[in-house]
Amino acid sequence: MKNVVIIGAGSSIAEATAEILAQQGVNLLLCARQQTALDILQQDLRLRYPKIVVNTLLFDALNFDAEIFMSQVLTRMPEIDAVLVAHGILTHEAEAQKNLVYRHQSLQINALSVIDLCEAFAAYFSKRYHGAIAVISSVAGDRGRKKNCFYGTSKGLLNVYLSALRNRLTQWGVHVLTIKPGFVDTPMTKDFAKGLLWASPEQIGRGIVRALQKQRDVVYLPWFWRYIMVVIKLIPERVFKKLNL
Repeated sequence: MKNVVIIGAGSSIAEATAEILAQQGVNLLLCARQQTALDILQQDLRLRYPKIVVNTLLFDALNFDAEIFMSQVLTRMPEIDAVLVAHGILTHEAEAQKNLVYRHQSLQINALSVIDLCEAFAAYFSKRYHGAIAVISSVAGDRGRKKNCFYGTSKGLLNVYLSALRNRLTQWGVHVLTIKPGFVDTPMTKDFAKGLLWASPEQIGRGIVRALQKQRDVVYLPWFWRYIMVVIKLIPERVFKKLNL
């Protein structure tokens, strides 16, 4: 990989991933909603890794046209090897249950906007028989739980879509990677009590880069979440519905 687009570059995981890719000499196009945050990250990477090209582009998941956005991307990075879609919000469950607008916005940010982006990059990569689409989903999408119903629903939608996209694009030589982190210590989860199952953004970033390089289909990060989710998915529904999860 020599040229990578990162969408949602202001997130802690995306920043950590960008740092690792920059260390490896990868040129970056950083896309996010806040120009100030983009400028800071761009300046930092340019200063420490002067041999790579780092550009920025504004992106708002609630207000964008995929075709126009893709044109803007290609203006700044005409040749792309991979895209990492990393934007999202941690949906507030109580608010989503009572507020239709917030509920729809959450689904738009966490799922529908991601699908639109993937379709745009799928069209680009399939014409070239080359490329990788990596998307940060979540273990929350593996089974519905009452405590994160709408967040988990959006991630479950993504997981199914990415599986279908992988099936569709494999004939064109395009790699599709579903990334399923568990608990990650980021500003988005600052109010949660932390324990042994929590990982740092740097750990997740390293896992993402490894999975891209090895062309994995689905990766749980850290690795032990694969086995935790196997156990959770095996719980019979008649038992699971009574649990306070």
